[in-house]
Amino acid sequence: MNRAFFIPKIMKQQFENYNAEDFKVWKTLFNRQVENLQSKACPDYLLCLNELADVLNAESIPRFENLSSALKERTGWTIEVVPGLIPVADFFELLSQKKFCSSTWLRSMKQLDYLEEPDMFHDIFGHIPLFMNKGYGDFAQKMGEIGVQFSHSEKILLELQRIYWFTIEFGLLKGNRPEIYGAGIISSFGETNFIYEEGTEILPFDLNEIISTDFCNSEIQVKYFLLNSFEELYRSFDEYAMKLNV
Repeated sequence: MNRAFFIPKIMKQQFENYNAEDFKVWKTLFNRQVENLQSKACPDYLLCLNELADVLNAESIPRFENLSSALKERTGWTIEVVPGLIPVADFFELLSQKKFCSSTWLRSMKQLDYLEEPDMFHDIFGHIPLFMNKGYGDFAQKMGEIGVQFSHSEKILLELQRIYWFTIEFGLLKGNRPEIYGAGIISSFGETNFIYEEGTEILPFDLNEIISTDFCNSEIQVKYFLLNSFEELYRSFDEYAMKLNV
């Protein structure tokens, strides 16, 4: 979520600039990951992805205007185009306004399995579907509101980043086996499979432990936290907010 610059002017997706390789990359990534997620993603994600099928599918890079309109009609959320990863304070400000930021660039065919920073496939395929779920969106918005209120506190901002990282980005949900809801896993073919390998550390969800746990955003994750339900996440975060007198 950190970047040395932020461009405040309104940015737009330049759809006409995508070339044939971009469309091929999108279709390859989308089809491969949808197939890979069928027995691994949490049902809510797959349901939301299906509900967006008219504007989010393998056949074309999504037009942000159409996708944002569908999202806004359902939950009030919209997509905000940004140049890449942005400063934490700006990120939480957008969340508080029910705006989820996305870059518009897409990896190349040579980069299908590794990126140094998130691209449009991660931002859109990984994140956007679950914002069709009102409870999930309310949780993200509240996180943004707290981030705005405590923008002066490095301690609180770091805690919020850790909560975001181990839930929205790399969260797992309890099922017959761990179900994926974190966008960082959902958008990654390799990480989707890695979490089921022997030796992967999956801990019971504990918000107090999460806010004290460091993370690395340049390597595959080595530690995950397993929710019993989304209600556990929302309840725990409400308790965290109460301790901050929010």
